[in-house]
Amino acid sequence: MSDPSKSAMLNIQMPVSEDALAEELLSDHKELEIDKIFRACVKLEASDLHLKVGKPPIVRVNGTLRPMNRGPIEDEEMIRLCLPLLNDRTRPIFQAEGGADFAHTVEVDGTVWRFRVNLLKQLGHVGMVARRVNAFIPDFAKLNLPAVMEELCKFDQGMVLLAGVTGSGKSTTIGSMLNWINHNYRKHILTLEDPIEFVYTEDKCLINQREIGLDVENFEIGMKHAVREDPDIILLGEMRDQETFMTAIHAAETGHLVFGTIHAASAASTIGRILDLFPREMHASLRSAIAFNMKGIVAQKLLKSIKPGVGRVPTVEIMTFNSTVQKLILEEEDEKLSDVIRMCAIDGMQDFTMSLKQLVDDELIDREVALEVAPNKEALKMALKGIDVKAPGIL
Repeated sequence: MSDPSKSAMLNIQMPVSEDALAEELLSDHKELEIDKIFRACVKLEASDLHLKVGKPPIVRVNGTLRPMNRGPIEDEEMIRLCLPLLNDRTRPIFQAEGGADFAHTVEVDGTVWRFRVNLLKQLGHVGMVARRVNAFIPDFAKLNLPAVMEELCKFDQGMVLLAGVTGSGKSTTIGSMLNWINHNYRKHILTLEDPIEFVYTEDKCLINQREIGLDVENFEIGMKHAVREDPDIILLGEMRDQETFMTAIHAAETGHLVFGTIHAASAASTIGRILDLFPREMHASLRSAIAFNMKGIVAQKLLKSIKPGVGRVPTVEIMTFNSTVQKLILEEEDEKLSDVIRMCAIDGMQDFTMSLKQLVDDELIDREVALEVAPNKEALKMALKGIDVKAPGIL
């Protein structure tokens, strides 16, 4: 008679095909009533789905919120739709904190689609917001990202951060960067995500993806394990607290290339955003760690496109860490970083003004949209007229 423990061990070690992975993703939950709404969201090519009591389901298509063609959702239906999404892990979190984050998958015409879901309470009612994660990871060209993004994927160690608000496309950009590495290098990529968004198909790289709360209890334990798992590249997701950022810095210092995201308005302001996570007495040592370990900060915003077949495009600010940027950060002269970005195109840098001008020139966005979001409208107006405004002396 066979030993069941050995059979279980053998099952764990068996390779998993793409079809088997899709089947496993879908087997985590039975068919739910709410899946009909998720499928409608996919077919409408919406990026987000909002459910609120007293309103019909609302989707965001190309940046604009639109109601679905059905009646409003009342309390009883909302509870019936949303609570079955919770499992034994997320249910107590939702009850204790009034909100829970998790992933949900649905199959549409043979393709598995993932949603990043936030279930919440507001004014005593249950509500939900879900972000659709693309089933296919686009490359830099399809995302209309600058060529220098490839250069940020070529480092052996250090840190690369994607900055922006929620919904600015940070996760998609990082997904494309990791997939570029996957297609060009033979390395081990380890992701620690909450929740997992893109499920990568291995090409040249070995890829292990761990979800916080499902595969490992928290980031701290996940990183303790990571140092024993021989990763070359680590994706840590959002840098939201001291623990996560210090974990990322330590990994970068010990020879890993670390990718992460952070909520910040621009590449230059990201330095202050990081420092704000820590007490002032730690700032000097943090500045040193940032100056010598950070390889690049990319800030982006998504804008409505005017090109047929293109929904939205990113405007991108890029700060690479040359000797001038390092010097200014060490000497606490962050206010000069924006001028360095504007002057150092030769090092792959660009500010939002340069990016917006290029998008207008390429007929991807119109002039009005560019001026509406431009941090410096006068500089953009001059750039669109062909006038090159030089920055004042930096040093």
